[in-house]
Amino acid sequence: MRNFYPLYVGGEPESTPLDIMVLDVYSGQVAAKVARADADITERAIIAACAAASVMAALPRFRRQEILRYCVREFQVRAEELAQILCVEAGKPLRDARVEVDRLIETFAHAADCCIESGGEMLSLDVTPRGLGYRGMVKRVPVGPVLLIAPFNFPLNLVAHKVAPAIAAGCPFILKPASLTPISALVMAEILAGSGLPLGAFSVLPCDRDVAENLVTDQRLRLLSFTGSAAVGWAIKARAGKKKVILELGGNAACIVSASADLIQVVPRLLQGVYAQAGQSCISV
Repeated sequence: MRNFYPLYVGGEPESTPLDIMVLDVYSGQVAAKVARADADITERAIIAACAAASVMAALPRFRRQEILRYCVREFQVRAEELAQILCVEAGKPLRDARVEVDRLIETFAHAADCCIESGGEMLSLDVTPRGLGYRGMVKRVPVGPVLLIAPFNFPLNLVAHKVAPAIAAGCPFILKPASLTPISALVMAEILAGSGLPLGAFSVLPCDRDVAENLVTDQRLRLLSFTGSAAVGWAIKARAGKKKVILELGGNAACIVSASADLIQVVPRLLQGVYAQAGQSCISV
């Protein structure tokens, strides 16, 4: 790990007078500092995303696939570095951190495959006599610039769930990683910067809540994807205006143990479900 990580505006790294101190969860000491975005930087990121929207939409599907496959290769090369970062900033055991990196790689690889598979479809309209001889065409088009807000508990896997589909769909994006765990997302940004994405196509902006509010309410961003607590998610949706909103919120993972269950097998799994990630997970028992 380095001592400092820049943020990314329109695909370009940038240092700022403001920073966020990221703590080593095990020692409580400062592990690194990352650049922190202000309102001016978020405005520039929005302008860059809007300017890149037509370019991203016109990007051939095979080029989107090449970009995602480039990322897969780079993630594989830097897999151990990413796992070590997850250990420090998220407090994950190394075994679990390596599994999360594997899931990051799988998600980008799957998104690369989807680039070729999701071209649209032709439909017969003969559901009524008047439709005889007619066919309908379904064409999938990018929604435009999107805002992605990720949580702290899976800083790579849940970021990948947002970033990889945005690239596959041809949407420029602004990612706000969790302030507790931004380093892994900024390393991802380093890789994206070398992937061949068009200028302006992505920004990764660690920022505080007040600055993020500007992104949530700005109507130039056409879609917002948020993963986190139910209370925050519904509050964001209420302030998002007319943009599309996709929420992945916390839940209660109840378990029912039948009378015939083998407790020798069941109890360890239940304990894992209770204590994994210190219970800070949407699937915690």
